[in-house]
Amino acid sequence: MNQSSCYAPHTTSDRHDMSNPLYFNTEFTTSAHTLAQLPKDSIAEVAFAGRSNSGKSSAINVITRNKKLARTSKTPGRTQLINHFQVTPGNYLVDLPGYGYAKVSKSQIKHWQTTLGSYLRTREPLRCLVIVMDIRHALSDHDWRLIDWALQGNVELHCLLTKSDKLSHGAAKQVLLKAQSTLEEEGIECTLQLFSALKKTGIDDAHELLDTYLNQNTTPPDAEESSPVD
Repeated sequence: MNQSSCYAPHTTSDRHDMSNPLYFNTEFTTSAHTLAQLPKDSIAEVAFAGRSNSGKSSAINVITRNKKLARTSKTPGRTQLINHFQVTPGNYLVDLPGYGYAKVSKSQIKHWQTTLGSYLRTREPLRCLVIVMDIRHALSDHDWRLIDWALQGNVELHCLLTKSDKLSHGAAKQVLLKAQSTLEEEGIECTLQLFSALKKTGIDDAHELLDTYLNQNTTPPDAEESSPVD
């Protein structure tokens, strides 16, 4: 992956032709409170993480064309477990707990931080972390924490700048370029893209990303190797 590169947006006319219908068959598999409960048959995973109210669940639902797949709510922080969605056997999309605004106990927040950090650092099948950011609040302190955890593991990074419909095209592009420049200055390798669940733009680029990391023709690892102990 090239350092801080960004996907070129597709036009409206070719959006549907470029989508991969494979992701429209994605199904919920399991929810885990600890790392020991994660699927043991996993070959490859792409995880989505983001601050509460960043549009993470909506993005997953649009990418999979299933509005009921990931839990969405007007109340931030509803994703409180690590949720696995199977694309094909052994290949998963992962919805990680939201952070930032969630009204939960300090002990719960500590558990999330410990579990989330351990997952990003040690989960062997994890291939890529998609950091979902509201385009109006890109690269927050919480986002940098995720980046730091991911860099401690062997995980590729992708920034999904959601709610791009809230800005003009020119303004949205400027935010993307600024984020790209900031990451480059820090020497961080990352791809970036604009996304709007409302307008359903950026789906092709998201599918292209998933194609890179999922659907690998490999054999699932042994159970003992695939699931770290919490």
